[in-house]
Amino acid sequence: MTKGQTPPSKPPRTSEHRNTSRSFSAIVLREVLSRWGARLGLAWIAVLVMVAVFAPFIASSHPLLVSENNSTTSPVLRHLTATDVALLAVFFCTLFLLFVRTALHVKFLILLCAGIAASAFSAMVVSPPQLVIYEQYRERQVAGHFDWALFAPIPYSPKDYLRDHGETGLESPLAEKQRTHWFGTEENGADVLSRMIHASRIALGIGFIATGIAMIIGVIIGGLMGYFSGLLDIIGMRLVEIFEAIPTLFLLLTFVAFFGRSLYIMMIIIGVTSWSGYARYIRAEFLRLREQDYVQAAVACGLPLRSVLFRHILPNGVAPILVAASFGVASAILAEATLSFLGLGLVDDPSWGQMLNQAVTSSTFNWWMAAFPGGAIFLTVFAYNLIGEAMRDALDPYLKKSSM
Repeated sequence: MTKGQTPPSKPPRTSEHRNTSRSFSAIVLREVLSRWGARLGLAWIAVLVMVAVFAPFIASSHPLLVSENNSTTSPVLRHLTATDVALLAVFFCTLFLLFVRTALHVKFLILLCAGIAASAFSAMVVSPPQLVIYEQYRERQVAGHFDWALFAPIPYSPKDYLRDHGETGLESPLAEKQRTHWFGTEENGADVLSRMIHASRIALGIGFIATGIAMIIGVIIGGLMGYFSGLLDIIGMRLVEIFEAIPTLFLLLTFVAFFGRSLYIMMIIIGVTSWSGYARYIRAEFLRLREQDYVQAAVACGLPLRSVLFRHILPNGVAPILVAASFGVASAILAEATLSFLGLGLVDDPSWGQMLNQAVTSSTFNWWMAAFPGGAIFLTVFAYNLIGEAMRDALDPYLKKSSM
């Protein structure tokens, strides 16, 4: 270029150049969010997550703030449990990581470590009162002991049976004039909306944790079967067939009969009996990808086995797992709801299936106990199915070609 000449201008960045500069996960996320079904499903799940995390501040008999003798306190903070504190810590850590530019697996590891640390710290430090008297604040407010009090939008805890109102029981929505129950009350007098809000924690927790256990086991076993094949593949497939033949519901019933009703046992059983499907998907992907040139180059360079398996092959074969996981979460929620509907679910903590059971156990059919919890189960399962369908469409190249 001679003196006086202007340098050639760079060609404009077309949409094709922009797409190639994005990461694969960003492209898939954009494809998923372009579908209205996925947007609706993600919106409902986001609402459930917000409700589950901030449940003590949305539905609680303890005032958010109260002033007595010119001294302001927060009873709801004093009654927070270790689970409440751990969920809040994980939620705000997740929000922080959304704005951090780093690899997805690094964010996941940071979030996992933060969750473990928050759970351990809250278990050691947080100690709410053992004896909880829900009606004391209502009685003291009526007696005029408070200067002012700020209650939650739903001023009833899930285990507040309104003993200060005399004999309480099943009430249809807005039937009682002295107090407002938008979704009515259950057979013991507790507010149904408050119990549904707190039950969303069980629905989300059992779905994510059980599916996470199944994914970890399935990815490890399926990856080893697909990469090594041969005798290891034969033994692994027989193991997969054995676990596929185990009926999850009857196994849950057996463990409940012998070891009692525990949410953690439900999570473990659902996860341990559901990994076979993920193992099949990963095995098929590893059998296909192990012959690719970049995998052969990684082996020729002498990279360790864990790097070849889980850094070079797994990220390119994770698509079927993500699709299956969304349906797996929905299946875990249905399994817990079925067990609770049969009267073999949790006793102390509310769940949607347990409330469905109360709709038919009394002498009359209580429509509000069936409509609201049943609608929540339907919408949650339907949302996960919509997300799974959108992810399948975004990740499957054959579906893209057929739609063009």
